[in-house]
Amino acid sequence: MKSKIYLFGLVVVLLFSLSACKSKQSAYKQVYEAAQSRSIAEDRTVPVEKTKPATTNTASGNFQREKLTSVDGNGIQRYSVVIGSFLNQTNAKSLKDRMQREGYSPVLAQNERGMYRVIVATFNDRSQAVAEREELKEKYAPDFSDAWLLEQDY
Repeated sequence: MKSKIYLFGLVVVLLFSLSACKSKQSAYKQVYEAAQSRSIAEDRTVPVEKTKPATTNTASGNFQREKLTSVDGNGIQRYSVVIGSFLNQTNAKSLKDRMQREGYSPVLAQNERGMYRVIVATFNDRSQAVAEREELKEKYAPDFSDAWLLEQDY
């Protein structure tokens, strides 16, 4: 009888020791997925309304004013058609590369707050910029239906 109690105790101790040594894979997975979702959320395009409160509505549509520095591409003229705004430069470059493959000469620029703007066309004449934005919205609907004008603030 005594040997059965010892055997039972040994089995219980073994079970506890083996279960305590198991890695908590589900806990690691939960932490990983939470970090991954935060990373994805940070990389998403930021809507115009959240990037700068000084958006102006006119008959020709929304536009903003901000100072930009060209990061990758040619210079920036007074009016630009923006198709994407990113916190992450890699995502901005990806969109820029896509538009280059489509035949555009996009410019990657950064504003004073660190947002990367993907500019698909830039003009000194506002009416040309508005026309290009509307053409782009129609050609790539619904992908770039939220394209907007940016006026360079000198």
